[in-house]
Amino acid sequence: MDYVTLNNGVKMPKLGFGVYQTPPEDTERAVREALEVGYRHIDTAQLYRNEEGVGSAVAQSSLDRSELFITSKVWFYNEGYEAAKASIDESLKKLKTEYLDLMLIHQPFGDYYSTYRALQEAREAGKIRAIGVSNFSANRMIDLAHFTGIVPAVNQVETHVFFQQQENHEYMKKLGVQHESWGPFAEGENNFFTNETLTKIGEKYGKTAAQVGLRYLLQCDIVVIPKTVHKERMEQNIDVFDFELTQGDMDSIATLDTGKSLFMDHFAAETAERFIDFAL
Repeated sequence: MDYVTLNNGVKMPKLGFGVYQTPPEDTERAVREALEVGYRHIDTAQLYRNEEGVGSAVAQSSLDRSELFITSKVWFYNEGYEAAKASIDESLKKLKTEYLDLMLIHQPFGDYYSTYRALQEAREAGKIRAIGVSNFSANRMIDLAHFTGIVPAVNQVETHVFFQQQENHEYMKKLGVQHESWGPFAEGENNFFTNETLTKIGEKYGKTAAQVGLRYLLQCDIVVIPKTVHKERMEQNIDVFDFELTQGDMDSIATLDTGKSLFMDHFAAETAERFIDFAL
């Protein structure tokens, strides 16, 4: 496994295991199998309602806690200083751990400044090793970093070959924020798994379109957290460190970028209205 070093010195595996949309009843088994396969980075969130399953799998594992990197995220219902503080403790309880390696603000809506202060204090108390954000645009990251004095360690955003977040990526590099991809397979949209460009490149290396898509992001210095509940695919997804794409391969895949989200434009006014409606 390869690692990146975050802006506060914490090491983070470049490839992790995501449990978004994994039913609570399946999460424990899926995470247990992922750990058996070799994953050491597990990504969950309060919204996913499966932190308990992750915690149970970790507790049953023979692995030392120091070998693992566990991420969760504060959902915006829990934003605001007091609510965020309480939700961090609740996540720790559900995950059966004394600390989280990374805690993110899940959405750039609500009172995320107060939430960020709660995260900072939790980090100082040893409950969290690194703090960051998710779904933040470059301007929101710049604003948060400047006015709090604490640069987020990570920004987890929708990133895949069809939406490569190139401008956001450049600002993350400039700020020293690690770019992390959610949805690296585009959730199968645009015929991702049979894409002609990815498939043709994969044939040269004996790899699938999915493996090529992951390798591309890794070579762009992006952390990836592919999700699956099938052990054979877990094995396939982690098997991406034994080949390297050429510059020509990289250039070909770069042309797949549409510059647009396939799911939700977090910068659009209607998205803000949607989240506000959720909170009412």
